[in-house]
Order: sequence, then C-alpha cells, then structure tokens
Amino acid sequence: MANYRFPNQSNFYKGKVRDVYFIGDDWLVMIASDRISAFDVILPRPIPFKGQVLNQIAAYMLGETKDICNNWLVDVPAPNASVGKKCKPFKIEMVVRGNLVGHAWRTYNSGKRILCGATMPDGLKENDPFPEPIITPSTKADAGHDEDISPDEIIEKGLATKDEWKRLSQYALQLFERGKQIAAKRGLILADTKYEFGKLVNEIYLMDEVHTPDSSRYFYAEGFEERQKMGERQKQLSKEFVREWLIANNFMGKEGQTVPVMSDEWVNTISQRYIELYEKVIGKNFVAEKLSDEETYNRIISSLNEYSPLKS
Repeated sequence: MANYRFPNQSNFYKGKVRDVYFIGDDWLVMIASDRISAFDVILPRPIPFKGQVLNQIAAYMLGETKDICNNWLVDVPAPNASVGKKCKPFKIEMVVRGNLVGHAWRTYNSGKRILCGATMPDGLKENDPFPEPIITPSTKADAGHDEDISPDEIIEKGLATKDEWKRLSQYALQLFERGKQIAAKRGLILADTKYEFGKLVNEIYLMDEVHTPDSSRYFYAEGFEERQKMGERQKQLSKEFVREWLIANNFMGKEGQTVPVMSDEWVNTISQRYIELYEKVIGKNFVAEKLSDEETYNRIISSLNEYSPLKS
C-alpha cells in the first residue's frame, strides 16, 4: 500500500491496521489497509479487500448512529479511505460486552468475577448473555498491548473526568444498543465491541471504526439458544477465528513465539469471512473495488478540496 503525501499534511501515523494522515490542524485521512493484526501483532500477509470491508462497514455504522452522538466522519472518497475531523482522543477503549466471550470468558474461567471494575455474575457459561451489557475499558496503548483499567483508575489517572466518563459510558451503551438492533435485523447477535472517542471544541465525538469485524464479535442468532443448551460452539462472524487459529498454532503474541505460516488458502478463507460479515451486516452484496494508488490519491484530494481549506 502506498505511502501518500498530501498538501498541508502535518503528521502521519501508521497503526496496526490503519494509516492516518493529519491535514493541517483540523482534518485527517484514514486509510484502512489490508493488514490484519491479532494479539497486537501484525500478521505477515495482507487479506484481500479487508480494508474496503472495514472502511465501508464503519461508514455505514457511523451513518446509522450519528443521532446518538457526533462522529468524526465527513466523506468516504475511496473504497478504503475516509476523510474526517481531527479530534483529541481519549486514551481509552470503551469495550462493551453483551455476552461472556473472549477476554471476559478467559478471565471468568480463571475464577475471577471482576473485570475492569465490572461484576460478572456467577453461574454463566461461555457465550451466555450478561443480564445487562457491561463496560470493561482498556487503556489505548501507543505501542504494545492495551491494558485493562477500571473507571476509578481512569478518573484517578486523568484519562477522563468524572463527568466525561459518565457521558462516555452513556454513549457507549446507547451505541451498543443500536448495534444490537441493527444486528438483530440481520439475524445476528452483537456479542461485544469497542468504541473510541475524542473531543473537538469541548464536544465528545465518536472516532475510528464502529461495529466492524475487527472491533466487534457477532453470533448468528438462529440456533444460538439451542447451541448454548447443548454446550456446542457458537457460529460467529468476527476476527476471533483468526485468534483461535493462532492459539492452536502456539502463538499468542508472547516473546519468543513465531507467527505460523499463512497459506494462500487460509488467506483466502479469512478474506471470504470478512466479505461474508459485510454482506450479513449491511444486507447488500459486496462489490470489490480495486483502485490504483493514483486514483485513490486523486479522489482523496478532491474530497479534501471540498471540505478543507486546501485551496488557500
């Protein structure tokens, strides 16, 4: 994927999955790459069309939730590119969990009942729904692993004020409820997800991606309760199957471990799973669009000229 250079570009950040170009003080361009990460490690091979899937699901979901809170997105000029407002991020990931799965289940299965200050009731099985969704925040690390943190610690460390935390929590739960409603219409259960927020002129804005397979876990609703009763594995659409494959091949991102070889067949399987989730969540056929780097650049420039003061 190209490294672009835009007029008025003031900074550049290469994330695990996204490349972010800062334009002046007020705007940014976010490119969703085909890179894939798990356990905070970028895996060695890109996944075809993954960037387009993530970018277009995020754009759809941001449009479907903009009545709940402000969000950063202004335009989607290319399949894997978005243009939006630059916000000052809270260094917190707002993880909302509706079901006991993933990190929460691993914590629960170890015997613990408190996760990030949230209480998980006794008597639950893996994948069971919580009585009410819980928020289990983590710190947003610039590098390395994100760390679990409680609301009290967030306030003590100055990552958010008490009032800001209250509003972030309200927004996160409202967004999760909307995400569940959208998923239910498509025959899915939104099991857990994460949100990132920032501030712009003292207003809280929703940032980054929303309800995508990289930030969320979906179960198929049909047969869910039967599978739970029988103790069977749930059919899910998320990146968890990639993590499970890595764990089965003795990799969890720990020092000294080697990422297993990714075959062409496995890379294609991951790509198809991402496309499947797009079609399931959006309810439309996925139309693969592969633009040249030059065409992507030109579309982004046109968008920036429309929304930001590049012409001056």
